[in-house]
Amino acid sequence: MRGKGFHELNAEEHMRKLAHEEIKRVDPSEISSIERHPVCVLLENIRSAHNVGAILRSADGALASEVILGGITPDGNHKGVNKSALGAQEFVPWRTCADAVSAVRSLKTKGFTVAALELTDTPTTSGDLASKDFPLCLVVGNEVTGISDDLLAECDLALEIPQFGAKQSLNVSVALGIALFDVVRHYRSLAAL
Repeated sequence: MRGKGFHELNAEEHMRKLAHEEIKRVDPSEISSIERHPVCVLLENIRSAHNVGAILRSADGALASEVILGGITPDGNHKGVNKSALGAQEFVPWRTCADAVSAVRSLKTKGFTVAALELTDTPTTSGDLASKDFPLCLVVGNEVTGISDDLLAECDLALEIPQFGAKQSLNVSVALGIALFDVVRHYRSLAAL
C-alpha cells in the first residue's frame, strides 16, 4: 500500500525524506534473475563519458534490457563513464559495436522495432506505440549532429519529446532518460491490459 498523498496529510504531519537505508532497492545479487523490460538503447557516437554514464544509470533505473555503445561512444569501463554511472555499469547489460547500422540490422532480425529519438518530419509519441512494437530499440545520436543519416534510414519510427520553450533541444542523456521511462511506462500499461 502506498503512503498518504499530499492531500491526505493533516496539519501536524509533514512529508519526510527517506533515509538511505529506507529506500527500497533490488538486491544486486538478484538483479540478473529479474525480467527486464523489452526495451534496449543504442548510442551512436556519443562523445561525452558523462552522458554515457548518466544513460547507463537511466537504463538501470528503467530496467532496460541492454545498452549498445556504438562508434566512438566510450564504453562502460571508461573512467569518466564510471564516475557518472555510479556503479550502474555493473548492473545493466552493455556491449560495444563498431557499426551502429549493423547492430540495428541485427536487432531487426530478432524482431525489434527501432525508434530514433530525433526531430523528424514524421514524429511519433510513446502513446502511439502498440504491443506489437515491442521489443523496441531506442536510438540516440551524437550530441551535436544527432543520429547519422545512414542509421536514421534503418529506423522504423521517430519518437519526439514535446517541448514548449525556445531551444527545442535537450541534453542527450536527459532526452534519453525522459523517453526511456516514458516508453517503459507505456509498455507496462499495455502489458497490464
